[in-house]
Amino acid sequence: MEEEPEASTADRVNRARKKSSSLESGGLSHSTLAYDRSFICSASGLLMFAETVCGLLVWTLLGGTEYVHVPGLGWVMFVSVVCWVLTLCLFILYLTTAYTKIPQIPWTLLGLCFNSSAAVLYMTAAVINAASLTQAMRGRYYYISWMASTVFAFLVVLCYTANAYVSYRSWRSKSEDA
Repeated sequence: MEEEPEASTADRVNRARKKSSSLESGGLSHSTLAYDRSFICSASGLLMFAETVCGLLVWTLLGGTEYVHVPGLGWVMFVSVVCWVLTLCLFILYLTTAYTKIPQIPWTLLGLCFNSSAAVLYMTAAVINAASLTQAMRGRYYYISWMASTVFAFLVVLCYTANAYVSYRSWRSKSEDA
């Protein structure tokens, strides 16, 4: 009776090997995602982290006020939330090395295009945010919150611009290698 568990274990191992080989022959991988420590310490990783933190502050500082009474702040909220969500998704993809599972996408070019367009969109949002300060009363909660969100919006613009430059250099080095 003791041989049955051993036989069933051997059968499970053989079935797992067959399943694994069929996955790999089909172009699929069953490997797990890995945490990339070197990415978080790279310039791009640090900039993406700063974009995520400062972008979160931009839309939470605005979201806590009655920003809907100022039409321009709706655009600021839209840009900050959309860029924050997309940056967070890219950050997770790079941090877990999930992007390596999709080699069909030119990730360096995608990063360049995303960071450049986010920098331009955030610049318009930051300028609109700064121009909207005149509609808040000085010393009131809304004024302080809108002022802080304006400062963080300009910080995010700097981060996206710097990350676009890093992405450009990475893209140029990859295109010269090819």
